[in-house]
Amino acid sequence: MQKSKIIARDISWLSFNNRVLQEAADDTVPLRERIRFLGIFSNNLDEFFRVRVATLRKMMELGSKAKMHLESQPQVILEEIQERVNLQQVEFERIWKEIQKELAKQRVHLINEKKLNSQQQKFVLDYFNEEVRSFIIPLMIESIQNFPVLNDKSIYLACKLSKKDKFIPQRFALVSVPTRSLSRFLILPSKNEEHHIILLEDIIRFCLPVIFSSLGYDQFSAHIIKLTRDAEIDIDNDISTPLIQKIEKGLRNRKKGKPVRFVFDKEIDISLLTYLVKRLGLSLKENLIPGGRIHNFKDFINFPDTVFPPKGLRKKPFTHPLLKNAGSVTKLVFSKDVLLNFPYHSFDSVIDLLREAAIDPNVVSIKITCYRLASRSKVVNALSNAVRNGKQVTAVLELRARFDEEANLMWKEELEEAGVKVLIGVPNQKIHAKLCLIKKRENNITTHYGFVSTGNLNEKTALLYGDHCLLTSDRQIMADVNRIFSYLESPKTRLEVLNACKTLMVSPLGMRKQIISLINKEIKNARQKKHAAITLKLNSLSDEDLIMKLEDAARAGVEVKMIIRGICCMYPENKKFKRQVQAISIIDEYLEHARVMIFHNGGNTKMYISSADWMVRNIDHRVEAACPILEKGMQKEIIDIINIQLSDNVKARILDNDLSNEYVNPRNKTKVRSQVETYNYLFQKK
Repeated sequence: MQKSKIIARDISWLSFNNRVLQEAADDTVPLRERIRFLGIFSNNLDEFFRVRVATLRKMMELGSKAKMHLESQPQVILEEIQERVNLQQVEFERIWKEIQKELAKQRVHLINEKKLNSQQQKFVLDYFNEEVRSFIIPLMIESIQNFPVLNDKSIYLACKLSKKDKFIPQRFALVSVPTRSLSRFLILPSKNEEHHIILLEDIIRFCLPVIFSSLGYDQFSAHIIKLTRDAEIDIDNDISTPLIQKIEKGLRNRKKGKPVRFVFDKEIDISLLTYLVKRLGLSLKENLIPGGRIHNFKDFINFPDTVFPPKGLRKKPFTHPLLKNAGSVTKLVFSKDVLLNFPYHSFDSVIDLLREAAIDPNVVSIKITCYRLASRSKVVNALSNAVRNGKQVTAVLELRARFDEEANLMWKEELEEAGVKVLIGVPNQKIHAKLCLIKKRENNITTHYGFVSTGNLNEKTALLYGDHCLLTSDRQIMADVNRIFSYLESPKTRLEVLNACKTLMVSPLGMRKQIISLINKEIKNARQKKHAAITLKLNSLSDEDLIMKLEDAARAGVEVKMIIRGICCMYPENKKFKRQVQAISIIDEYLEHARVMIFHNGGNTKMYISSADWMVRNIDHRVEAACPILEKGMQKEIIDIINIQLSDNVKARILDNDLSNEYVNPRNKTKVRSQVETYNYLFQKK
């Protein structure tokens, strides 16, 4: 296998986030959606600094002791990150100014505390006294010996207090903006069909004389600051400490994680900035990033809809045609498999399957994996009711699901109170497979049914994420799902159970070997001058060995087509590939989340839907499952959807060596926006 040149994972990720920024810049995108994409970009970047930049810093500190996959030069990568982020920040500010002009054309105005008329001033003051004031306790930071720990998800107003006439020493204070308790946006009374909106921090700015009235100051300035911390939870190898305690300790430590970025309003008073940097113990290494007046733009994902009608492609999901008049999801699944394609098909069919199992007197048990759940989970409700109906219910919760650790700890407690048996994962392995196994016993005959999915069991994200879910009673598939649950229930003694899986590809044991075997077969066919092709749809492609194997396939003449939403570390435009590789990324209103593998296999197509990306962590260090799609009609449906996506010339970007993110050029006058065309394709089957 020839050594491959790899695009640095983190640089490729920044290129992905730039594609999100492109959506915000696109004036053909509805204005409400453009604002939402700015919020998504901002939220993505926060998590990137909290996790990846923090990891690169640790690698620098550890030097040669660090186990580095694609990050052999962390210092070089960090420097490039800084350069690219600064450029993206400039573009972000440009786009936001442009959007504000467009908002003004629609009579929507985001105004600050200096632009309030007398009626609005009274309205803001009343709102502050009734709703905000009780949350405001300023920190007089010069009087505090130990500087307070700043929450990395919060924004703060850094305030300078001074007196115009009398000589009173200036003072500094911090005010936490309570966005977790109150909306970031307040719609103000307006006339002439206009909409005026003020931000929560500007309400506080307006009321600074009220907040500090007892101190005798009459001049105030306040600018937003934000600190981003290392969010990785280090799970030590102390086997005597239960995982739950380790997670809880990690969550506490996360709040005090090492700073990795300090963002501030570039108009801030220089003396106040200097003081803050000194008291926080920061240096240039902590990425001191000047920005605009607004930070934590992630809140703009929830920009008020009421000020203008929301537009976009988003339509109400519809029931799968096979289930529309079926009466019972369960009965249909025992007669034939059903492939759900979210967010086009309704997630209610999954909930209905669980509800039916909960009340079916012949159902004995339900086993399910839960990685991320909705805040008011209908899945949890169905499982709890199944217990009340006498079923044995087992839920595998992944307590290490990043940024959902706290929520999953809460779900663990609630499920256990309901009588559900909760498993909390396997040491050193995240449980990322999306599986459900329902056991039914009728007339002394035991049968199994359930589902294998590419996405989370979350009815809210199922409205936004593109995923596939196979509802099935196939004996071989369900036998392998049962084997996976056997392993999860007894991981120390049952590892060999995973080796017995005959139909599913399963990580961490067999998936890599099977994928390489399937690629090798395509290479063999290509060398024999037979048609050979591999089509992949993934969130991320960064596993170096699999990238090298794909490159071997392309050199041999295998046709490789890839739809990679996020990280793509492969150089697609290699002259040695002889134009064999097509690689695109689609960024649109829905998040393309499905993983699909299609191998031509000499005309006898091998197709899998999977929970696993092609990353080392997924293939070697997680419990993942890839499920074959065996029925020819379903294979055709997925191939048709993939072909629609490969034909996209509206939202598809070319993945090239330069990370240029150029849009696919239309080859004719017909525009293909794949998410619209996919909806139409599936809807016409109703």
